[in-house]
Amino acid sequence: MSEKQSVRSDPNGGKWGDFLSRAGSTFAALGRTIKNAFVKLFSNGQACAGFCIIIFFILLAIFGPMIFPYDVTTNFSMRFLPPSWEHPFGTDEMGRDIFRQLISGTSNVLQIAFYTGLITVAVGTLLGIISGYIGGIVDKVIQGLANIVLTIPSFPVFLMLAALFTIESPIELALALSAWSWAGLCRSVRAQVMSFRERDFIQICAVMRMSKFHIIVKELFPNIISYVLINFIVAVRNAITGSVGIMMLGLAAYDPTNWGSMLERARNIGLVNPKVIPLLLAPLLAIMVFQIGTVLLSNGMDEIMNPRLRVN
Repeated sequence: MSEKQSVRSDPNGGKWGDFLSRAGSTFAALGRTIKNAFVKLFSNGQACAGFCIIIFFILLAIFGPMIFPYDVTTNFSMRFLPPSWEHPFGTDEMGRDIFRQLISGTSNVLQIAFYTGLITVAVGTLLGIISGYIGGIVDKVIQGLANIVLTIPSFPVFLMLAALFTIESPIELALALSAWSWAGLCRSVRAQVMSFRERDFIQICAVMRMSKFHIIVKELFPNIISYVLINFIVAVRNAITGSVGIMMLGLAAYDPTNWGSMLERARNIGLVNPKVIPLLLAPLLAIMVFQIGTVLLSNGMDEIMNPRLRVN
């Protein structure tokens, strides 16, 4: 029997062929979607600039410690050296290189920011969709909880928490930051879902007796995904300053390379001391550039995805 005849006689041959064909079509469609997304991204000046800044920090967090390894050894004979080719930002009060400290702490700061954005968006979006679509007592409970979170200031709570325990991992710090970040997004998503709930395509799904899970996942979520994505970037931006502030309060475990710890050390040494200026400016400059990148990226993506702001 020939090879072709043996393939045809295999009852699973057609199934595997169909599966591979569908998989190929799916990957091709995904590739086209990613390509179109990047084309739109780089067609907007703000989004392109912001994206490049964020990618720079990500690459710095991944490869920076390999290229510029940080030496924790103290050398008091080299303390407070001015900026030079060997030490671009000078040295700190213990003779350690500030530039390498900054690079070493980038990974920790970005991890906290990413986890915070992910948790904030996941909780806020999920509760907002459930609250807006299901309504009734579920809506009242969720919105009551959101209102309570929005009315309690986070700063005094963090001060009390700092006196009780210390956060040990980036996930724990992200959970602490997300606890005061999800409520605003939840209310915004709820308002959007309530407006979509009255649209014809949702009403048709209800008439056809489609499940609520199908309506939420297949119909509602794709219509708010752009808004959710923009809020993820905003949450990441807010998490940077929030994590730095918490580190300065002493709520998180001490890490000398964290940007917040560097600022706290500069404050403890004395801001009027001119020798401490490089230690103070290095993390401030990194925070400022990262914030600019997130603002540009979120504004650019809003212009791309929002029809009312789109420039043809």
